[in-house]
Amino acid sequence: MRDETAAAAPSRTSTGAAPLQPTAQMPGRDRRRVAYAALDLGTNNCRLLIAEPTFSGFRVIDAFSRIVRLGEGLGTSDRLNEAAIERTVEALRICRTKMQTRGVRRAKVIATEACRLAVNGAAFVERVRRGVGLDLEIVDRQTEAYLAVTGCAALADPDAESVVIFDIGGGSTEIAWLDGEAANPSTDPTLRIRAWDSLPVGVVTLAERHGGAEVTRRMFEGMVEEVAEKLSAFALRAAAAATAPHFHLLGTSGTVTTIAAMHLRLARYERRRVDGLWMSDDEVSTAIDDLLDTRLEQRADNPCIGRDRADLVLAGCAILEAIRRAFPSDRLRIADRGLREGLLMNMMREDGVWNRKAVR
Repeated sequence: MRDETAAAAPSRTSTGAAPLQPTAQMPGRDRRRVAYAALDLGTNNCRLLIAEPTFSGFRVIDAFSRIVRLGEGLGTSDRLNEAAIERTVEALRICRTKMQTRGVRRAKVIATEACRLAVNGAAFVERVRRGVGLDLEIVDRQTEAYLAVTGCAALADPDAESVVIFDIGGGSTEIAWLDGEAANPSTDPTLRIRAWDSLPVGVVTLAERHGGAEVTRRMFEGMVEEVAEKLSAFALRAAAAATAPHFHLLGTSGTVTTIAAMHLRLARYERRRVDGLWMSDDEVSTAIDDLLDTRLEQRADNPCIGRDRADLVLAGCAILEAIRRAFPSDRLRIADRGLREGLLMNMMREDGVWNRKAVR
C-alpha cells in the first residue's frame, strides 16, 4: 500500500484538485506530533480517522463517516452506477479537506470490495485521483482481512487461546482464526492468524439478492443458508478453533454494533458503551429475534439504525448467524473499530513511534 503526505506546495491536477503527494521520509523532529489519516472506502460506507500517536496507541483528532452505497446494484450488475459514484466523490472531497485542515503528513487511502468487483473500478479510482486529489488503492482480500484483525485484536480476551475475528462489510465479509495465546500487546496480531477468508457476500449484496425491506423468518433462513455455503471451506479449515480454552468470537461492523445497541436499549448510539462490550450467546439471539420482529419503518425510526441502514441490518444479522452456527461460542465481543484503526496501527508501527520517548 502506498503512503501519501500533504506537500507544502502541492501541484494541481487538470481539474484543480491538489493531490496528496508521497514523500520517502519525515524528519525525526516532525514525527513527534505528526497527524496520520486512514480512509476506508467500502461498499456501503466512506470512513476517515485522523489521529496522533500516544505512548500506547493513538488519539483521534478528527473523524468522518458517511453511508454512500458505492456498491449499490453490484448484487445484480458489474458496474458502479453514476449516482453512487457522485455520492462517493462528494464524501471523499470532505475527507480530503479534513486531511488538509489537520495537516496530515502520512495517510493510507484504500478501497475494498466494490472497487474490486466493478469492471469500472479502476476508472473510478482514476476519476478520484484527478478530481479529488486522493490516490485510492484497491486492496486485495487478504490485506483487508489482516487489517480487520490488526484494528480490533486488542479487544480479544488475552486468556483466549483461540479467537475468530470477523468484519461484516457491504460487499464482503472478512474472517480470520487467531490461534495461540496473545503475545505482547505491541506485537503484530496477524502473526497469530492460522486461517483466513474473504467471503464474497456482504450486507448490500445479500439484501439486494434476497430483499431487505420486509424480511420473513423464511427469507432470513435463506440468507443464512447462502452465507453458510460460502463459509463452509473456512469453517472446515478452522474447525478446531472453538475447542480451544476460552474461545470466543470477536466481531466488527455496523451489524454487531447495532446488535449491541439493541441489547443495551440505547436511545441513541454511544460508542463508549458499545466498543468492547461482551454479549452472551443468548443475548445475541434475543437481539436478532427482536430485529426480526420489526418492520422497515420501525428500524428506520430507530436512531441506532437509521433510514440508510434499515434495509441492510437483517442481512447483516444473517451473516452473523451463519458465523455463530459454524463457530458456537458462549460469548461475543463487540468492536466499534476495524480497518481504519488497523491502517493507523500499521503506519505508526512502521514508523516506530512507540519506540521513541518523544511520543506523547
